[in-house]
Amino acid sequence: MSLAPRAVLVHRTTEYEELVARHGTHGQAAFFLSSRGRDIEEVAERHRRTRRALAEVTAAIPLTWRQTKLERTDLDRFLFAPEDVVVVVGQDGLVANVAKYLAGQPVVGIDTDPGRNPGVLVRHRPGDARMLLPSVLAAGTGTAELTMVEAVADDTQRLLALNEIYLGAAGHQTARYRLGLDDDGGAVEAQASSGVLVGTGTGATGWIRSVWQERGGGGDGAPRLPGPTEDRLVWFVREAWPSPATGTSLVAGELAAGGRLTLTVESERLIAFGDGIESDAVELTWGQRVRVGRAGTALRLVG
Repeated sequence: MSLAPRAVLVHRTTEYEELVARHGTHGQAAFFLSSRGRDIEEVAERHRRTRRALAEVTAAIPLTWRQTKLERTDLDRFLFAPEDVVVVVGQDGLVANVAKYLAGQPVVGIDTDPGRNPGVLVRHRPGDARMLLPSVLAAGTGTAELTMVEAVADDTQRLLALNEIYLGAAGHQTARYRLGLDDDGGAVEAQASSGVLVGTGTGATGWIRSVWQERGGGGDGAPRLPGPTEDRLVWFVREAWPSPATGTSLVAGELAAGGRLTLTVESERLIAFGDGIESDAVELTWGQRVRVGRAGTALRLVG
């Protein structure tokens, strides 16, 4: 007998809850904010909207489904099952946080604060859940397969990300390495820079886009940004430094579906992290190699 679907509601602690946990009471948190010219009511109202959204989505889960709630800080300790339907209730970034832990499960993004969130990944309102959730597993339900990026080190460490992967020094100081491209005739260049970014079409709405704009927004040889479902990545070297021993000829480009960028570490310690989460980094030491390219898995985003 097959298991009934399980709705996994992913959420995060609100700013209000963090303030009260830090200061002990609502009153103490209010005093703290008022001393800095802020009104706690603004924060409390966002908290109430989030809790109402979570309650409304929970009530919309079909009665025949199983369900569980998952806080963002527990993602790395949770075992997702094949029959799960992942319902992210929060911000766009929360979808990116959960993406690397999945293996093809459908994801529904619910926007708790329309107008404050771009809504790129949380595309639905809480009120949509009652009609949307029962149809998620039906044939013909529209899903987008969003391209992901992965980094694999020579010691088998692996990192997945939905937006981008950063490789460089902790603290974003000068990183030294050799950069190579599989699809460019084996070109290799020694570099000193503040790091390398490799991103997807989803990431092209965030950090990758800001670097792209600084490079002229597609002019002066900067690559064209991909769409979220394209089997193509873009990469940028940040602030490459020319010297007698380091070059700046390989500073931006594209990676096709099978293309890989290879970085060989020439510093005591470099790190790789995805989607801005530095606390979940892969550590790399002198002489190690890491290859970055399109991941074999994608994020199945509903709607």
